[in-house]
Amino acid sequence: MKQFIYILAACTAMIFAAGEANAQMSKRYYVNGGWQFNGTLANEVAQSAQGYGAYIEGGYFVTPMLAVGGFASFGTNDEYHGKQTYYFEDKSALTTDIDRSLYQVPFGATLRCRFLRTQFQPYIEAKVGTEYSSQSTYMSTFVSRHDNWGFYVSPEVGFNWFPFQRTDFGFQMAAYYSYATNRNKAYGMDGINNLGFKLGIAF
Repeated sequence: MKQFIYILAACTAMIFAAGEANAQMSKRYYVNGGWQFNGTLANEVAQSAQGYGAYIEGGYFVTPMLAVGGFASFGTNDEYHGKQTYYFEDKSALTTDIDRSLYQVPFGATLRCRFLRTQFQPYIEAKVGTEYSSQSTYMSTFVSRHDNWGFYVSPEVGFNWFPFQRTDFGFQMAAYYSYATNRNKAYGMDGINNLGFKLGIAF
């Protein structure tokens, strides 16, 4: 009799847990946000890898595996150059150290495909939108700044993990590449390439 009670209790607990998991798996939306580490590639303004960034994104699953949504993020990459002499077209010269900064704010639409509807949900995602960017050079006596806009595209691979029962709270980890068409003749910048990863929370 006791064994039967134990089996019945175990089955009840499994059914309850399954119901909780099904409720989580049937959720039709997602929201992610957190910290972003970004590295710039082949860039004359600031070629560096730094974690001065953040992101937020969300979407709605139009099918159990496919979601459409939107995103926004920002990031700053700085590069320091030691003291040297710079010569200008009017034959003047300036000896100073400089700090170059590349600031990026992309935003737009997303298309996400997840592969599992379990507590662990790997996915691939495509982002398309626009990017505002600012390129600045800080010298001892003045700042040179240029602003521009461009088209933005980014593929991403990652996962959401929901380790807790009875809650939609979880974690996200992802890696991405992005390209923006922003151009700046003064810096010889012909597009912006980025490679980075994200760590955040998931709902």
